[in-house]
Amino acid sequence: MIWLTWRQFRGSAAMMAAVLIVLAVALAATGPGLVSAYSAGIADCTKDNTCDHFYNVFFNEYNLPFMALTLAVLILPAVVGIFWGAPLITRELEAGTYLLVWNQSITRGRWLTVKLGLTGLVAMAVAGLCGLMVTWWSDPLDESATESMALMAPLVFSARGIAPMGYAAFAFVLGVTVGMVVRRTLPAMALTLAAFAAIQLALPATARPHLMAPVTATFQLGRANIDSLNIDREGGGAPRLFLREAVPGHPGSWVLTNELLDPSGRVISGGSSGTGALINNVSSTSGPCKPSSAAGGEDGCLGEINRLGYRQQVTYQPLERFWLFQWIETGIYALLTVGMTWLSFWWIRRRLS
Repeated sequence: MIWLTWRQFRGSAAMMAAVLIVLAVALAATGPGLVSAYSAGIADCTKDNTCDHFYNVFFNEYNLPFMALTLAVLILPAVVGIFWGAPLITRELEAGTYLLVWNQSITRGRWLTVKLGLTGLVAMAVAGLCGLMVTWWSDPLDESATESMALMAPLVFSARGIAPMGYAAFAFVLGVTVGMVVRRTLPAMALTLAAFAAIQLALPATARPHLMAPVTATFQLGRANIDSLNIDREGGGAPRLFLREAVPGHPGSWVLTNELLDPSGRVISGGSSGTGALINNVSSTSGPCKPSSAAGGEDGCLGEINRLGYRQQVTYQPLERFWLFQWIETGIYALLTVGMTWLSFWWIRRRLS
């Protein structure tokens, strides 16, 4: 049974192995140069305190391969579910070849165990290796990325570490189970994609922010958490603040809420939790913030706003929890995989004939 399953699967396995080898060679060839360029840039920028500019230039230079590799790792589990999982049993049901196997000494349970075990382990190994290789290669870029592309950001987090291995295992068993229920290859592939995509979008928005209790803290306003401060000198309007989704002293954190508090501790109306949250009508229009005043400029106005008691309030998950979150989320997908595996065995014994 193992030999037969391997003969059916070896073409796909060989193709995926070739892709992994090419990827590994490309990453190994370019990775050391990326680390060297990052280290040299950091050494230079720390001398004149221009590291923010260096981060932007460095990340923009490698933005295309960064995004391409991130998307490739994100897509890989879905590809496994669609092209390895969904057709695995469905093509046997459509062709009727499963009846030949079941009429031999091979039981349904053993038949499904071998197919799930052999192909599933290869799928997990491929996704795990791919995720870890990209994590190693992109480390300098993850260090220099903007808040929306930082390591804890939902899009990037799902393409790093060991999480892709859990995604691939679940996507594969999901495809197998859907194929057994639907019994048609193309509908099973479409349903697998839809179900897996829905879960991948729902979990970061619902469960992941609460895997551990988030941290809530308040900070003075400064260059670390202010994207821009606009003072309408000519129009006479009040200052306007654009808050960054950044936590002073905790770079790379995943910001869940980002608000501006007035001196009494209330959230200023018009604030929102999103990148570049626009805060209108900061009430200080005197001294350095007075539109007709040219003294102090933006720095003076920002100091005046802090003196009056305005603060940023942020709820966030710190970067230090990255690997803990990776293990917890992988464990969640492992439980989902076990559940789908049980369902597939129950279905093949009770409902499939």
